[in-house]
Amino acid sequence: MRRYLPSLSALHAFEAAARYMNFTKAAEDLGLTQSGISRQIRNLEDFLGTQLFHRSGPRLVLTETGANYYRDLALTLDRLEEISIDAVRGRSVDTSLMIGTHPTFASRWLPQRLGSFVSSYPDIPVEVTLATPSTDFETTRFDIAILRGAGTWLHARSIELFPETLAVVASPNLVPLDAKLDPLQFSEYPLIQNAGRPSLWLHWLRLAKLSYSGRIQGTRFAHHEMIINAAVHGLGLAVVPVLYVREELKSGQLHMPFGSPLRSDDSYFLVYPERKSHNPNIIVFRDWMLRGIRRDSMEPLKANF
Repeated sequence: MRRYLPSLSALHAFEAAARYMNFTKAAEDLGLTQSGISRQIRNLEDFLGTQLFHRSGPRLVLTETGANYYRDLALTLDRLEEISIDAVRGRSVDTSLMIGTHPTFASRWLPQRLGSFVSSYPDIPVEVTLATPSTDFETTRFDIAILRGAGTWLHARSIELFPETLAVVASPNLVPLDAKLDPLQFSEYPLIQNAGRPSLWLHWLRLAKLSYSGRIQGTRFAHHEMIINAAVHGLGLAVVPVLYVREELKSGQLHMPFGSPLRSDDSYFLVYPERKSHNPNIIVFRDWMLRGIRRDSMEPLKANF
């Protein structure tokens, strides 16, 4: 018998539109036109005989049927992708470990430590990819994630690793090492903005208990890796997690002319889906990570950075 299945193209279009809640972004993701996405979803709704989206002007809202269909479809597409990868590389995805984290964390903190895990567990292939604090742990393909936040993610378990601490950093070429500055003098220098965390300067001002009513503007970069590189080259002052710039501070490429680091409201957490909580590879990585944190002793980082 012929299976009662819609086209894979229609399913891809719906999954992307539901994930972004935006036809334009779904089209960009899949390399289609917005009208192409709309047509595929209309075909899918006709096939199923039910409406998947409410359309209210430019806004999209999933119907109850659409929300349930998206949740189950995302898991099914993930599984289809997994068995396809199995066929290509000749081993089960279940034997591997997919780690999601922030781009700068993935490039600066994690690689220094991940070699130890790979050496200790050579039979567990590791894949590191990008994640966001809004990751949906009910449908995500990640086995485990390292994320900054308050520790609450739906459908997930989280373990605090260490707190985030923030500081204003500068190149000695921009602010001399021996400069005697009041913290509010930050406004006299060019500033670097974080597009991903646009309120970071205001957050630092609040943590430092500084009252400032002027404008905060400057060159904007997408994430911390770009921001740190710009600060090293003297483009401006930057508010960054000290976790990411310990080497630059140690080497003298950057310094903290406006005072010691301040603990923010967030911490870094190890997060994994509830549905995968008994996955042996997750348990191995979780325990390895916690042993490493204890061994390296993050307490000095909390106190000094």
